[in-house]
Amino acid sequence: MADNVFDAIVIGSGISGGWAAKELTEKGLKVIMLERGRNIEHVKDYVNANKAPWEFPHRGSKTQEMIKDYPVLNRDYPLNETNLDYWVNEKESPYTEVKRFDWFRGYHVGGRSLMWGRQSYRWSDHDFEANAKDGIAIDWPVRYAEIAPWYDYAEKFAGISGNRDGLEVLPDGQFLPAMEMNCVEKDVAARLKDFYKGQRHVIMGRTANITQPKPEQGRTNCQYRNKCWLGCPFGAYFSTQSATLPAAMKTGNLTLRPWSIVTKILYDKNTKKATGVEVLDAETNKTYEYKAKIIFLNASSLNSAWILMNSATDVWPDGLGSSSGELGHNVMDHHLGVGASGHVEGYEDKYYFGRRANGIYIPRYRNFGSDKRDYIRGFGYQGGASRQGYNRSLEELSIGAEYKDALSEPGRWTMNIGGFGEILPYHENKVTLDKNKKDKWGLNVLSFDAEWKENEKKMRVDMLNDAIEMLTSAGVKDVKGRDGDGTIGRGIHEMGTARMGKDPKTSVVNKYNQIWDAPNVFVTDGSFMTSASCVNPSLTYMAFTARAADYAVSELKKGNL
Repeated sequence: MADNVFDAIVIGSGISGGWAAKELTEKGLKVIMLERGRNIEHVKDYVNANKAPWEFPHRGSKTQEMIKDYPVLNRDYPLNETNLDYWVNEKESPYTEVKRFDWFRGYHVGGRSLMWGRQSYRWSDHDFEANAKDGIAIDWPVRYAEIAPWYDYAEKFAGISGNRDGLEVLPDGQFLPAMEMNCVEKDVAARLKDFYKGQRHVIMGRTANITQPKPEQGRTNCQYRNKCWLGCPFGAYFSTQSATLPAAMKTGNLTLRPWSIVTKILYDKNTKKATGVEVLDAETNKTYEYKAKIIFLNASSLNSAWILMNSATDVWPDGLGSSSGELGHNVMDHHLGVGASGHVEGYEDKYYFGRRANGIYIPRYRNFGSDKRDYIRGFGYQGGASRQGYNRSLEELSIGAEYKDALSEPGRWTMNIGGFGEILPYHENKVTLDKNKKDKWGLNVLSFDAEWKENEKKMRVDMLNDAIEMLTSAGVKDVKGRDGDGTIGRGIHEMGTARMGKDPKTSVVNKYNQIWDAPNVFVTDGSFMTSASCVNPSLTYMAFTARAADYAVSELKKGNL
């Protein structure tokens, strides 16, 4: 096999790219995984993972220079000095905002699998059927029963901890033992169950933090440090580095090439298939080509759209996969920034173990069952209870020994919940290529034109009022609601742009994630999502990626690809 010829190419090394590489190599294919950024090696390159707060020059906060250099990242919590090099250099990789879009990216091996929130939930049939029932966009070509075995498969390997809660709206999975709620969360859960007559539920978050060791993967169970986004030297949470990349490397079938910007997928109009990819070396600016029988596109929803649009030919002037007119459209995320918090009395003699890297979850209950609202779809809440620490404000004390002594003791208990709401797949929410603006490498950048609409605005009213009502009914004191900035993109759950469907006239990929226009190209990151649900989407990417890889290898062996 020539140096530039492989059985398969995987573009991107994040959650879905890592899964594609694992599945394809384990099935015997010689694979090259192309990552546009630098390599980050497991454990060795987690340079801040074991640092204490006082070991950072600015105690982990952001500086004025950082605010100037990272204006987009500064719009929300990610900007800080503890993992700044995990985020994209915004001067090198700008983008255009027709309407504001908060795009938080990580260009390195592992992508955002190193920084993700790890909440892992299955979709239900209600989610897969929602578009058809509501007459929105197009119908999904699959249903839960078809994906359920792949959820099983993904959960067992990734290691998802959680309880089997028996909820129709949120199917149970193959879970490791759940983390435990603290005493306040248990009390709030019991009070809400009683107040709402069992119609609303507070459950322990289902998270990709393992609670039992996985020695076959070299992973140790969670140590309750809550330093996940610095990289976990224990491999306690699922990432490309801790799980899928070692598995793929173990086969001897994987070549990993960082600093490789895929600029286009090469297409043969005679065979109607892709032949390979063109790569720009991010360090040398030299151009290379790699050839393969199949290609998995996993650059993340928006960058995958960029690659497809930049792969325009005389056959497809708007990009590979553009024949339906849907490429780049139907951009989705989850809208957030709405919730409530307050303090809880009566537990001053109680504390909890460690720093649990997880919280509670309140599954969707609106527009479910007999509940009907003046909008469609719904939302869930994430949150938890904790005790205030040394950085709290003490109004009666501000200096001296008493102040220091008081800060050495935990403060009062607080309870907080924040909503995650579904954004509908509007055709007019889109990304396009900005032909007038270039990045560091002279490549056209993405232009964003997306927003929420009336349905999301109506939903946010309930998200706010329900949060206040629930905490108040659970006995939380001094409850205050918040409706902050929930700009699209801020959920960091970008979806859409290459949606899945039954008809090549209205979708970009088919039910097996194959591009209709080039059946040996599979798109299995968030691009293929036909709707968004209100739960965190990464587990669904894992399941669909494993399924697509299985199908691709089967078709390859049959000679169909």
